[in-house]
This record gives sequence, structure tokens and C-alpha cells, in this order.
Amino acid sequence: MNRTETYPTASPGLWLKLCIHFDAFLASPRGYSMAAWWRLRRKRLRSRSQFARLLGGSRRAYDMWLSLEEKNALPLGNCDAGPPILALVEIGAGKGELEKTLLNLSSEGVQALVIGSRDMPSLVEAARQIDWEGEPWLLPMTAGDQLARGAMQTYRTATHGTDARIAYADDDLLNGKGRRTAPHFKPDWNSELFHYFDYLTGACILRSSRQELEALAQTPDWARQLVACKVGETDPLHVRKILHHRGSRPRPQVPAVPCQVKGELPCVTVIVPTRNRLDLLQTCLKGIAATDYPDVEVIIVDNDSDDPQTLAFLAGLDLPRHRVLRHAGAFNYSAINNRAVGEARGQLLCLLNNDIEVIEPTWLAMMAAQALRADVGAVGARLLYPDGRIQHAGVVIGVGNAAGHAHRFLKPDEEGYFYRHALPQFTSAVTAACLVVSRERFLAAGGLDECNFPVAFNDVDLCMRLNQRGWQSLYEPRATLVHHESVSRGFDRDPVGAARFAGELAALQRSWGTAEIVDPFHHPELSRASERFVVGL
Repeated sequence: MNRTETYPTASPGLWLKLCIHFDAFLASPRGYSMAAWWRLRRKRLRSRSQFARLLGGSRRAYDMWLSLEEKNALPLGNCDAGPPILALVEIGAGKGELEKTLLNLSSEGVQALVIGSRDMPSLVEAARQIDWEGEPWLLPMTAGDQLARGAMQTYRTATHGTDARIAYADDDLLNGKGRRTAPHFKPDWNSELFHYFDYLTGACILRSSRQELEALAQTPDWARQLVACKVGETDPLHVRKILHHRGSRPRPQVPAVPCQVKGELPCVTVIVPTRNRLDLLQTCLKGIAATDYPDVEVIIVDNDSDDPQTLAFLAGLDLPRHRVLRHAGAFNYSAINNRAVGEARGQLLCLLNNDIEVIEPTWLAMMAAQALRADVGAVGARLLYPDGRIQHAGVVIGVGNAAGHAHRFLKPDEEGYFYRHALPQFTSAVTAACLVVSRERFLAAGGLDECNFPVAFNDVDLCMRLNQRGWQSLYEPRATLVHHESVSRGFDRDPVGAARFAGELAALQRSWGTAEIVDPFHHPELSRASERFVVGL
């Protein structure tokens, strides 16, 4: 491939498909064989979800995506229509990289102002040359970066008629041979994530003023500071297209653990539904007792335990720290928790499964501090399987046409998808296996839906109703616990349980359109069949 080619492309073909399948097999021979076996048995959903994760995880998956995307190339149009777009190009180390960028900008009809050149040593000179009366968009770039064909027309179409002061797009990287790699299909605006991962700078256009540019003239990271200023004015607009090909991009900044929580924390009522399995309950309660939190009330809701040792243990729990409520009848997670909420004295509620194991003492304080924020609804923790892999890192709406746990089976020390599993961020939903929420907001949203979601998806439904009221769900990975996942209750494999689950799934799709919706914190080009963030093929 010609390294200087302005728009490098990938070569499609059967060989590429075979290579992707070979990569998938090498990554997980057992998983690949199981996916193939399910396909032979016509278990298409199971097969598809397994294949999606394995095939999408291939290093060649993006090459295949590019070959398919060529059929849907960005539209070309009149680049002179609408406000001008001016590139502010910061000189890099190599003259050759700058030349490639300037050639690319010229082909897109974009005027470039080279910051750091002899004629334009700083932003002050650039600001003087800009015609501000034309209300131009500014495009901060680094030498070596390039635009996709039709990028400017796409930006103009997306921003026409909006009040946005900044718009950003997806991007990928150009390697030393000019090949496109490492795509970043970004979420819609996520202000919490942006605190730890600047996914806008270098891949956006924005509106500014002469005064703002001059004020940043002596700032080394002026582009980042300019973006930070703009996101504080209006929510950025996300253009869901790869419009930028870059030499490098900012890396996520994983926050330190544990995090120091400041300020007074109110009483939290921890609600633990249980049935028999004393070993699990004892481990859970021992962890709560070892938690570093000033005021904790524990309500244990017993759903027809009949094991003598469990009953004796419940009868001997110390008061008033622990209270036991009896809830007879068929297991209804929503009804169990709603009843306990009616008895709770805490300003905050913590819904906690009895198969949760506490592994560090600051988890509850971290979650409570987030739940007290004016813009936050439900706060979810990072949950690990007993083998250390991730079980829950937020919930993605639409995965499997329902809702799936993000980054499932990833190891916490792996990079995964831009370290998203390790960064606090807004999400569409979180799991109620470990969830903290304001009692007032829980009640304002109507609590858990006992009729439509007695067992499954009640947490997703609650989060979506909280989101509607302006209280966004938040994933907090600095609170990490172990989840033994439904060990106490077991799994629904009987016809009655399967029919109930089918009814709950239908209710979720009916209420929230999960069969069609694209989660704003996911992306249309990421696979809906996989809980891992991989390219959809």
C-alpha cells in the first residue's frame, strides 16, 4: 500500500474472512467450537452472541468493517455551503507529517492555519487572521492527522440548525504504513466519562472567539483547554461517523483506588433478600460489617427459608443494626425490595444480593457519595465473578435486543475497549445486585415494577424511569465486589421460569424499545450481539 495515499483502504475477500475466523479460534478454541456447535443445533442466538465476541475481537475485524463500509461512503457535496471551517494545525516533530496533513486538508477544501510556524508562531497571530464575523468553526488538529473524505460536509450537515458550540466524531489511527487501525466508536456526550478520558480533543470542530484563543496562546495544551471550555457551555453534538484518522489520541486516565470521600454521609439502608444458603448470607453480612461507613441499617428480607440453621441464624442477629422481614410466597425481587423500602430509615438505599462478597471497605462510601449528586439516579458497582473476571460494568440497552452487562468476562487489568470498564461514567442502567439510590428518588420513580418485572429486568426498568426524570444512572468501578451470581436462587430452566422470563423480556421491549434502540453510551457500529464492545460484522 502506498504510504502517502490520502485515503487508504482495506482489501476485502474470502481470505480476510478466513483469517478472522482463525483469529477467533486461536483466541478461544473451546468458545469457538461451542459457538459452532450451537449453530449446528440451530441455537442461533447463543451462537451469534459467542461468535460476535470472538470475531469482533480479531485484530482484522476492522479491515472487514472497512471493506463493508466502502459501500456506504460519506456523501460528497458543496463544502463551501454554511459557515467556514478553519483548521488550526499544531506543528509536530516531522515536516513530512505536516505536509500530509496540509495536502489532506486542501483536498477537503479546508483552510489551514499552522500554529508554531514562522509566520504564525502562536494562537495570537492565528486569531488576528480569522474573520470572526463569519462565525467560523475551528478544527484543532495535530500534524500527521487527516480527515475522512467528505468529513466537512458531514459535519456541516450534522451541525446545521443546532445551538451546539462543539461537535465531535469517531476516529481511528493511522499506523506507520498508512493503514487504518484501532477504531474508536464513541459514546454520545458523557460528561462523567470525559473527566477521565478526553475523547473529543483532536476529533472535533468548535466555535470560539478571538479573546479565547489569545488567552490560551501561552498554554501548551491549548487545544484540550479550548475543548474543556466549550463542553462547559453546551452539550457536545456527537456525529456517529469516523471523520478523523489520527497518528495518536489521548489515553484514558484510570482513577486511583481507593478514592477519598469528602463530606458527611447519611444513613444507608442495605436491603438483602435471602432464602436459605446461610454460607452466602454470612459472607455478605460479614462484608457489610467490615465496611467503612458511618451509619448503616441492614434489612434482611427472608423469602421462605426452611433450613433450620438459616432460621436460627436469622433469629439470633443483633438489633437494631439488623432487622429481618418475612416475605412469603413466590420469589418476586421487586416486591421484596419495595416492601423493605417501606420499612427503611436511610436517606439512601443499597439493594444488595445475598451472594455479594465485599472485598474492600470503601465501596459503600464511594457509591453513596455519587448517589447524593443532584444529577445522579442509580449507582452501580463493578462486580467480578469469583475467578476475577468482570460480571458487571454497567448495562447496555439493546444488546441481545434486551439489555446486557458491559465488558462481561474481561479481566480488570486488561485494556478492553479503551479501559471503559475501569472508568466512572454515566450509563443507561446498572444492576440491582449492588445498587445505591436515593430513597426519595426511588419512590418518585415508582419503585420496582412488581407486575411486569418480578425477577428479571426490574433494575433496568427502574434506571430508565430515573433517567427520564433527569437522574442518570452511573457506573462506579472504584467500588468493586465479587458476585456469585444467582447461586442462592438458581437459574430458571423450567417451563414456568422460561415463560416468565419471556414475558419480562416482552415487557422490556414494549416499554423501552430495546429491540430497536441504540444505547446513547454504546454505538450503532458496535455489535448488538456481544456484551464486549467489539466491531459489529
